[in-house]
Amino acid sequence: MRPIPILVYHQIAQAPARGAPMRSLYVSPSAFALQMHTLSLLGYQGLSMTALMPYLRGEKTGKVVGITFDDGYRNNLENAAAVLKKFNFSSTCYVVSELIGKTNSWDHALGIAPAPLMDIDQLQQWIASGQEVGSHTQHHVDLTVTDLQASQTEILNSRISLSQQLNTNIQQFCYPYGRYASEHVVIVKSSGYVAATTTARGKVHADDSAFELRRIPVVRSTSLPQFLFKVLSSYEDRYRVG
Repeated sequence: MRPIPILVYHQIAQAPARGAPMRSLYVSPSAFALQMHTLSLLGYQGLSMTALMPYLRGEKTGKVVGITFDDGYRNNLENAAAVLKKFNFSSTCYVVSELIGKTNSWDHALGIAPAPLMDIDQLQQWIASGQEVGSHTQHHVDLTVTDLQASQTEILNSRISLSQQLNTNIQQFCYPYGRYASEHVVIVKSSGYVAATTTARGKVHADDSAFELRRIPVVRSTSLPQFLFKVLSSYEDRYRVG
């Protein structure tokens, strides 16, 4: 298997004013559209995590890139879904099950502006457009400061809740903040997920664990040449050292 890039986005929207906290996690709709168009022109297929699994397991080969969105922002539906559909791309959006239809409350103490999260109807629209929903726990908790029983509840019950509310099989998980320990990997496996992504940087290689998948961040300042460098070269794999 050739190394496979999995991209991670957060908000697809115009960034707030300079100096705003976490401003880097916004990618403008025009930049996102250009990135997807460029991938398509280069012959790449953008895939959800479930669609990507046969490639990660070496069962299929091809020019593919995983596309993921963390947190479940409404602007993903408003500004990304139609672009993805236009190029026949799929993606996975990791949703916080108990905050559906609310806002990114875990960010408020940091001074980050509230942003609406998709509600059930909007998540159904997301799925209907050919996209996938994954789990991001019940409350976007830091698993490394949560006791194991509570961690298990957050991980398992989010899958159960999302599966029931959306009438779909939730198979994908993402560790909030990218923070986890070996015991959380065991819980994710035993909870019925088939893969999990992290915030560790790099492409996915043949011997990587399906439950500790690395990703490549795309942020506000990522220019198109930088985007292509991340996807086409081994640039991001320098973070794999150690």
